[in-house]
Parts: sequence; C-alpha cells; structure tokens
Amino acid sequence: MGKKKFTAKLKIKKGDTVVVTTGAYKNKRGEVLEVFPGKNRAIVSDVNLRKKHNKPTQDQAGGITDIPASIHISNLMLVDPKSGNPTRVGRKVEAGKLVRYSKKSGEIIK
Repeated sequence: MGKKKFTAKLKIKKGDTVVVTTGAYKNKRGEVLEVFPGKNRAIVSDVNLRKKHNKPTQDQAGGITDIPASIHISNLMLVDPKSGNPTRVGRKVEAGKLVRYSKKSGEIIK
C-alpha cells in the first residue's frame, strides 16, 4: 500500500479570474480553465501558450494550433471582485459554510 500524498487546499478554483504575477506572462489576466491540486498547477486561458502540431485526419484538417500549458499556482493571484486588483485570499465560516474572501476589500468571492 502506497502512502497517500498530502495536497493542500488551493485558493484558486476553476472559473476564477486571475493575474499572473511573475514570468513571461506577467500582469496578464485570464480565466482558470482547469486546476491540478496534486501538482499545484493550473491552466489559464491565453497564458503560457504552446504550439501543438496536428496531423490531418478524415474529419479534421492538420496544422499548428496554440494550446495553453499549465502554470504554477504560486505565480497566480486572484482578482478582487470589487476593485479588479490582485488580492490574497482568506477563508472564513459564514452561515455555517466555509467561504473564500478577498483580503483587500473583505468581499466574499463566489
């Protein structure tokens, strides 16, 4: 029996709008398309694009397409719903449910 690897609870979810804080795509905004908690990585639309060479098939033409590759979670910050600026994320219990909130404005993130 293998040991189960611990994965921390991530502050970013699918559908969130995030800002890239470092790297070649710094200050670029995008929507989170997919999150990989085990690897601490996420795929963000129009960020970290890679070329994919596709062979033609019977129903699809071949060619070169851009696909987004994953980026590390530590290089992303959630966008504050009130001001639109990058913000840190906190968690608190409200009405018996754990919710995420913006540390800058205090507003609850849906």
